[in-house]
Amino acid sequence: MIPSKIFFTKGVGVAKEQLMSFEMALRNAGIEKFNLVFVSSILPPGCQRIAKEKGLEYFKPGEVVFCVMARNATNEPNRLIAASMGCAVPAEENQHGYLSEHHPFGETDEKAGDYAEDLAATMLATTLGVEFDPNSAWDEKEKVFKMSDKIVRTINMTQSAQGNKDGLWTTVIACAVFVP
Repeated sequence: MIPSKIFFTKGVGVAKEQLMSFEMALRNAGIEKFNLVFVSSILPPGCQRIAKEKGLEYFKPGEVVFCVMARNATNEPNRLIAASMGCAVPAEENQHGYLSEHHPFGETDEKAGDYAEDLAATMLATTLGVEFDPNSAWDEKEKVFKMSDKIVRTINMTQSAQGNKDGLWTTVIACAVFVP
């Protein structure tokens, strides 16, 4: 099975128990009704990005659904957590791309998203033989990657939250869901 479509979603949940806060994050993301199977981070060649609402129409409750997920949780009051999914799409439609998961503490949406996007683009660039300085800032690498004409675009889906002030579990997820 090679998925032909993909959609991205994110969510946050808060509850007394960690498992329930994860369930609430899945509900917030709209994917709680599926049996999720986590897979590694390859974006299939030619895989088309679609809207979440359109993607959800392909599935029935209880169905086994393949996804790549970033997940983070805390019960520490006010602790900043994030979950970010980066995606790098190659210019050549017959070439695979990359997805990356990042789940930091203390990072804003923007910082976590930039990191996840950088990670996915770096993995793709090394596969494609694009020469770059791995120690340079994301903005600099992004210019090099796009000027190479080998990477057409990068995106990220990021969810952050502060830990519940009363110590309840807070979970964040960012997910890339494959549609067969």
